[in-house]
Amino acid sequence: MLSLLQQELIKAMKVKDKPTIIGLRNIIGKLKLKKIEKGDDLSNDECLQILNSSAKQLKESIIQYEKGNRNDLAKIEDFELSLIEKFLPKQLTKKEIQVVVQKNIKAINANSMQDMGRVMGIVMKELLGAADGKIVKKIVQEELN
Repeated sequence: MLSLLQQELIKAMKVKDKPTIIGLRNIIGKLKLKKIEKGDDLSNDECLQILNSSAKQLKESIIQYEKGNRNDLAKIEDFELSLIEKFLPKQLTKKEIQVVVQKNIKAINANSMQDMGRVMGIVMKELLGAADGKIVKKIVQEELN
């Protein structure tokens, strides 16, 4: 993942696309920081988790900037979010998430809200990067009720 981002950075540098260069450097910086903290190369799943976390933070920043009437800053964050989303898996629809949730509920024989933690753990691991945790939580709650 890191090498793919670095290749994209080189392409952006060749065409002198400054916003893309800045955005990719931010993303690469976050990945390199985690790599240094870990002391080893990051797995693809770890990279996806970092990108998901960054995307979530950017979405929250965009909302805050828009509330504060800072559309100029919101546009910058939105652009960086669009860069990150290119490297994330396609987001699943609610129907697709529901199918995965139902399959896992049957697999572990969950039948009450007390099993929510187990179901969420399995589903989120399976859907890594392909679904928002808030949506998954809501669907799991609906299915267990």
